[in-house]
Amino acid sequence: MSASPATTTAPLGLRGRAEDLASPLPPLLAEAEQLAQTVLMGEHGRRRAGAGSNFWQYRAAQPHDTARSIDWRRSGRADQAFVQEKEWQIAQSVALWVDDGASMGFASTPKLPPKGDRARLIALAIAVVLTRGGERVGLADARLPPRRGRGQLSRLAQLLSQDTAEDHGAPEAKGLAPQSRAVLVSDFLGPVEPVETMLTAAADRGVRGALLQVLDPAEEAFPYDGRTIFESMSGALRHETLKAGDLRDRYLQRLAERRDRLADLARATGWQFSTHRTSDSAASALLWLYAALERR
Repeated sequence: MSASPATTTAPLGLRGRAEDLASPLPPLLAEAEQLAQTVLMGEHGRRRAGAGSNFWQYRAAQPHDTARSIDWRRSGRADQAFVQEKEWQIAQSVALWVDDGASMGFASTPKLPPKGDRARLIALAIAVVLTRGGERVGLADARLPPRRGRGQLSRLAQLLSQDTAEDHGAPEAKGLAPQSRAVLVSDFLGPVEPVETMLTAAADRGVRGALLQVLDPAEEAFPYDGRTIFESMSGALRHETLKAGDLRDRYLQRLAERRDRLADLARATGWQFSTHRTSDSAASALLWLYAALERR
């Protein structure tokens, strides 16, 4: 029995598209794992005080500590009371959101990575660090519930590699578990209201986290002069001017205002905020992100 052309070519076409989709994932995951080595700290990973059973360190007793929590043997060797702190052993959930908007595809020169590529690399690298530290990582929009393991990292890599045709993505809070943490990575140059809405919802659930703004150096320097055509990455917006240099001061002022608004929003909701340039080392952004998630 002979097969029709449709039954033979359709699976082959599907396989080809699937291979095209998956082809960047192993290199991305491998690069993220290599980057993650900059902050991995042995087998204990993210060590901090908490509800565990393994001794971590002594600290001076505070007024809120009960008499039962005092280590009287250690305190007897000093002039003050000490408490044993245990290493945190409860798995925590961390939700990631990486802007999948078309604006993240911008790179001012071929020597620099697009903002989206750098954002995905940093987000996946922090996921590697977190999972190796025993924590669960998922997506803030609930497409991928928080789990551990290499299989989860592969699924993260695949979902983070999907882009949208819109200029700017919008974060969602559907996947935020109460008292968890979250990471938002974007250029944050689109409407700020969705970010405010998400952080307000996160604060209501006791969620803390970090905002990492990823920008191309040209977006900070505005090195344009004379006749220039500005067009959004999606092609939806276009503006032509004969005197681009006259726009520099106004543009830089608005960029500064946006940063101030994001920083104020982060402070008000207990989050951390920083800006990363694609011309800088990705490791520097990862180290900041790791430290930001450690702050309580």
